[in-house]
Amino acid sequence: MSTFAAVVLFIGVTAYAVLGGADYGAGFWDLTAGGARRGRDPRHLIDQTLAPVWEANHVWLIFCLVMLWTGFPSAFAAIMTTLYIPLGLAALGIVVRGSGFAFRKVVVKTDQQRATGAAFATSSVITPFFFGTIAGGIASGRVPADGHGDPVTSWVNPTSLLGGVLAVGVCAFVAAVFLTAEARTRADAHLEGWFRRRAQASAVATGAVALAGIAVLHADAGRLFDGLTGRGLPLVLISAASGLASIALLHRAEPRLLQALAVGAAGTVVVGWGVAQYPYLLGTHLRLDEAAAPDATLASLTLVAAAALLLVVPSMALLFVLHQRGRLDTA
Repeated sequence: MSTFAAVVLFIGVTAYAVLGGADYGAGFWDLTAGGARRGRDPRHLIDQTLAPVWEANHVWLIFCLVMLWTGFPSAFAAIMTTLYIPLGLAALGIVVRGSGFAFRKVVVKTDQQRATGAAFATSSVITPFFFGTIAGGIASGRVPADGHGDPVTSWVNPTSLLGGVLAVGVCAFVAAVFLTAEARTRADAHLEGWFRRRAQASAVATGAVALAGIAVLHADAGRLFDGLTGRGLPLVLISAASGLASIALLHRAEPRLLQALAVGAAGTVVVGWGVAQYPYLLGTHLRLDEAAAPDATLASLTLVAAAALLLVVPSMALLFVLHQRGRLDTA
C-alpha cells in the first residue's frame, strides 16, 4: 500500500513538473524577450498559450501536498519543518506570478504594465529554482527523519543548487519546444524561428549543466548518483534521447510529436529520481513503509486519489484539447 501511494504521489509530481514546468519556462522567455517593442510578439504568443490553462496546472501541486501529508505524515512534517524557507519562497513566487499574470492584462498605464509583467516573469524563474532546491535537499538526504533540520544548509548546498539551476533550465527548454510547436500550429514562421533558436540554446545549456552535475552528485549525493547510474540509468538515457530527438526534429516534426518528446525528456528525469531514491522517501533514510500512514488511511486515500484522477485527468485533457482547437475564450 505504501509503495502504491508513493507511485500515485510521484505521478502528481511528474505531472506538475512537466505541465507546471512548461508554464514557468514560458515566464522565463517572457523575462528574456527584450524591450516592449522587440518582445511584444513573443509575449503575445506566451499570453495566448498560457491564459486558458496556466491556473489549472496547480491542481497537481495541491494533489501532491494532499497525498504527502495524508499518506506520509511524518515525511511531510520533516520536510515542512526543515525546508520551510524555500517552500515559503516558492509559494510566494506562485502568488506573485499569478497576480502579475492576471493584472498585467487589465492595467492600462505603461509603468503598471511593466511592473506586473516583471513580477510575472521574475517569479516564473524564482519559483522553479526553489522547487529544484527542495528536491535537491530531499534527494541528498539533508532532511532528518524527525524534521527540524538545518534551515539553510538543507537547501543551500551543491546538490540543491544544481537542482535549482536544472529545474529552471528544463522548464525553459520544455516551454521553448512547446511554444515552437504552438507557433508552427499558427503558421507564424517568425515566432517559430524565434522560439526554435531558444529551444536549441536552452537544450545545450541544460545539457552542459547536467553533465557538470555528474561530478556534483558523485561528490555530494553518493546514493542518488549510484541510483541514477544504476537502476535509474535507462530513464536517464530515455530523457537524453527524447531531448536530443526533439532538438533534431524541431525544423520538421509535427507539433504534437515535438511536445510529446519534450514531455518525455522532462518527465523521465523526475521518474528516474523516484526510481533511484526508492525505497527511501527522504533520499538516504526513512523508508516508505516507515513513513506511511496506517493501512486503513492508505486504503481510503487510494480510493479518493483514484476517483480524483478519474475526474481530473479527463478534465485536464478536455481543457487542453479545447485550447488547441481554439475553442476557449482567451480575451
